[in-house]
Amino acid sequence: MPAATFVDSHCHLDRLNLEAHGGDFSAMMAATEEAGVSHMLCIGVDLETFPDVQALAEQYPQVFASVGVHPLYKESREPSVAELLERAAHPKVIAIGETGLDYFYAKEEREWQKRYFIAHIEAARQTGLPLVVHTRGAKDDTLNLLREHGGGEVKGVLHCFTEDLDMARQAIELGFYISISGIVTFRNAESLRDTVKALPMEKLLIETDAPWLAPVPFRGKPNEPRFVANVAECVAELKGVSIEELASITADNFFTLFNKAQR
Repeated sequence: MPAATFVDSHCHLDRLNLEAHGGDFSAMMAATEEAGVSHMLCIGVDLETFPDVQALAEQYPQVFASVGVHPLYKESREPSVAELLERAAHPKVIAIGETGLDYFYAKEEREWQKRYFIAHIEAARQTGLPLVVHTRGAKDDTLNLLREHGGGEVKGVLHCFTEDLDMARQAIELGFYISISGIVTFRNAESLRDTVKALPMEKLLIETDAPWLAPVPFRGKPNEPRFVANVAECVAELKGVSIEELASITADNFFTLFNKAQR
C-alpha cells in the first residue's frame, strides 16, 4: 500500500469502462486498492439505476453510495422528497445527489432542473445528509436556491468544481466543500488552478468523476478511481504540501462532511 491513502469523493463505479482490467470489476477494485485508494463514494445519477449503485455499496465495504437525479437526466423519473428519504435510509447511502443546475448544456431546461434541485435540497434538510451538487453556468441560481431552501441547515459539496473563486467562497460560507477533479491537471485550466491555490485546505475534496475527465497523463482514456492519486499530486503541488498531507487532509474532510460514513 502506498504511503498516501486517498478517498475518491465522487465516482460512478456502475459506469466504468473495465477494458484495462479485462472486463473484471474485481481486478479494477484490486488495482484501486493497490494505488492507495481506501474509500469511494459511488454517485447515483437517476432513480432507475440507483439499485446498481446501492448493490455495489453493499458488496464492498470501502464503497458508499448517494441517491439523486443528475440535472441533465430529464428522462429519469422525477424524484419526490418521499422517495429520496426512503432510499437515503439505507445504511450505506451517505449523501443526497447528484443534483444541481447545468445551464451550460441545458440552458433552456431551467424550470424542471430547479424543481428537481429543490426536492433534493429538502431531502438533504430532512435527513441531515450532505448534498452533492453539480453546477455549471448557473452560479446565481445555485447559490440562491441553496440559501432559500437550505435555510442554513444543508451542507454539502460542489463537485467537479470549475466555476469562479467568488462562487467557491460563497459556497464555503454556506457550509459547502469544494471538490477538485482531474480537470485541474488540464493545460487550459489555469484559472481553476489559481482558484485551488486560494481555497482553504480544510474545505477541499478530491475526486475522479470516473469514468469521465481522466487526469493528465491519462487524459482521453477511460477514468477510474485509482487516478485520484494524480489529482491529489497536482493539488498538493498547488497548495505547497506533500501528497501525503494532502491525502490525509482531504480524507479527513470527506469523513467530516459525510459523517454517516464509517472509516
